[in-house]
Amino acid sequence: MNHPDFRHLLACMEDVTLAALDENTGPPDPTEYQSLYGRLQDAAETLPPLYREHVYNPFLQTMDKLSESGFAEMLRRDPHKEREAGLFCDIAQAILQNSEAYERDATDAFQEVVSDLYDGFLSEEDRKGIKPPDVSLIAPLVKWGRPQFGPYTWTAEATAHFGIKTGIVNLPPANSRLGLLAWSALGHETAGHDILHADTGLLGELQQTVFDALADEMHNRTLADYWSLRIDETASDVLGILNTGPAAGIGLIGYFRGLNKAYTGQATLRNAGPQNDPHPADILRGYLAAETVRMLHFDNAKEWADALVEETDRDLKGITLGRAVLDADTAKKSGAIVARTIAEARLLSLEGHALGQIQNWHNDDERIVQEIRSHFSGSQVVHDGIVSGMYAAHVVAAAVTSAVAGELEAPTVFAGMTTLLKSMHDANPSWGPLYVRHRGDLTPHRIYSRSAS
Repeated sequence: MNHPDFRHLLACMEDVTLAALDENTGPPDPTEYQSLYGRLQDAAETLPPLYREHVYNPFLQTMDKLSESGFAEMLRRDPHKEREAGLFCDIAQAILQNSEAYERDATDAFQEVVSDLYDGFLSEEDRKGIKPPDVSLIAPLVKWGRPQFGPYTWTAEATAHFGIKTGIVNLPPANSRLGLLAWSALGHETAGHDILHADTGLLGELQQTVFDALADEMHNRTLADYWSLRIDETASDVLGILNTGPAAGIGLIGYFRGLNKAYTGQATLRNAGPQNDPHPADILRGYLAAETVRMLHFDNAKEWADALVEETDRDLKGITLGRAVLDADTAKKSGAIVARTIAEARLLSLEGHALGQIQNWHNDDERIVQEIRSHFSGSQVVHDGIVSGMYAAHVVAAAVTSAVAGELEAPTVFAGMTTLLKSMHDANPSWGPLYVRHRGDLTPHRIYSRSAS
């Protein structure tokens, strides 16, 4: 099994800082209507059938309705591209970057991770007894750009305003070659935000359930308000770990420290949670990650959880949430309640199922991660780089834990990760000539298995 080993976390944090300070902004946003229209027409055959039907065709119809004058007006009204113009340009970039082979291998690797994470919650194999989601049935498209905003997602609720039936996930361009730990944040974006907004009523039900659990068990309405008002970000952290395992926990801690070093000069988790910040304080997210890992279904989950608590404690100074001061024991207890509630509460919006029933991390996942780590380090030859039962989340988890442990330097393991993910994307049936929504749908149901393992 993969025991927690964080001896080279500092080097991974420095890799994050280097990526955060990179000034590459990616391809310029399209600002001329006719030129964009022509480039999009050339892109038609580069997307698989599902994405032509649910993304490409409706987007071109939207452009026709918008017209050249409407396009110019949209750019004028949103000059910093933070609202409708930003979303429009990001949809266009997602199509064009795929078509025009921008950072081709890294883009395909990125798309494979996002597709796998989405598949993990929405495929027929994992979603037995639960209706299909209400909003989006196919994985988001990916793009590079807007490094000032870091990793982010436009959910299918937002893209529906342009007729699109899936989300858009962004990474800063530097993360196509640097900042390995940023890839561990993709579970937060895709298995988190995109999933939470795909089922009508899910986010609101989670918000109320978390509030009630904290109010009942801690008798602290202020704390219940604080966590529940940040349910989108909070639940996304939990869902990312349910999909990617403990690697997402240590990845989150190292990623935040690296970003904070780039922007503030301090490579520590922030202890302050401003009232207007939709995210919980960094230090609380560290404890939340640890307690989510504690509930995972693999044998050394407690060992990992304890190690993550210890790592988070290194940055503990004095927690303030708005004007309220929070002691460490209360912070840790609240994190445990929130993690348990989000993962284990049976929700009406999921037909009485819990999120942790749909996706979790098991001993088999740890075994696969260990085999991939052996492949990266060269200590074990894996035929064609393929491990039985391997998904993209395993590859990212293996890369993160390998780099953090110091088995390989971050740039070396990053290159191995993207190469392996690219080969998986090339074989992904959802990106082939058929209408396959999720790779997990193509799973035979056998009456008998030769092996019990």
